[in-house]
Amino acid sequence: MQVILFHIGSFPVRSYGLIVAISMLLGIGVAAYFARQAGRYADHVSGVAVYAIVGALIGARLWQVLFFEWGYYSQHPLEILAIWHGGMSIQGGLVGGFAGGLLYTWKYQVPFWDFADIVAPAIVLAQGIGRAACLMNGDAFGSPTGGNFGLVYPPGTYAYDTYGSQPLWPAEVWEGQWDIVVFALLLILKQRKWPVGYIFLFYNILYSIGRFFLEFLRGDTARTLGLTAAQWTSLAVIAAALGCMVYLKIRQARGGTSHDSGQEPEVVES
Repeated sequence: MQVILFHIGSFPVRSYGLIVAISMLLGIGVAAYFARQAGRYADHVSGVAVYAIVGALIGARLWQVLFFEWGYYSQHPLEILAIWHGGMSIQGGLVGGFAGGLLYTWKYQVPFWDFADIVAPAIVLAQGIGRAACLMNGDAFGSPTGGNFGLVYPPGTYAYDTYGSQPLWPAEVWEGQWDIVVFALLLILKQRKWPVGYIFLFYNILYSIGRFFLEFLRGDTARTLGLTAAQWTSLAVIAAALGCMVYLKIRQARGGTSHDSGQEPEVVES
């Protein structure tokens, strides 16, 4: 665990930013691979990535400010723009990233649901890699385990400032591992036919289920009615995804599409 990896002159290279950047690049590369394998949209991956990254940065910061630390930022509004001081919500990043991707697909008339199905495994893979940034940074940490098992964070991390040298549940590590499990499950699910959009929605549901339960181990977030903001967000995402599944299934029954990963679908603009 090391917040600052090294310096280039007087400029500190932070582990969080470096790992997030690497995870994004790997995610884009894997998405391009899946698009080439599917035989469509490969030329759009980089464009969608630009829109999604901008949306993700805005969404991640706003989500953190509004839902996680409004008490602090309402008193220090100038700090809202200081993203280099930390404070980015992965769920807000996903919402913002999806909004940016949706904007791109609408602007360039790319079928959103079909494109999202192709790149969904790449998104969750990037999430899994990116969670290592939280471990290195000492944030998104768990609550005390009450025993000898757990992660002990060093001085200089947010976790140490909060709990000192107590062993904490490895919540962020397990979430990253769950993301890799979801990546594998999506590859398995892609082997059979589903209504267009279902792979992307399976990703949202599976990730949200894991996030919901792992939040019970978190020690860095306030709770409302017994649940964290991330848990309420997870429940909302699951409900929205199930609603979209019903909509897409009805659309298919009325003459829409279904597809698997190995064949070119008859695409309906969404």
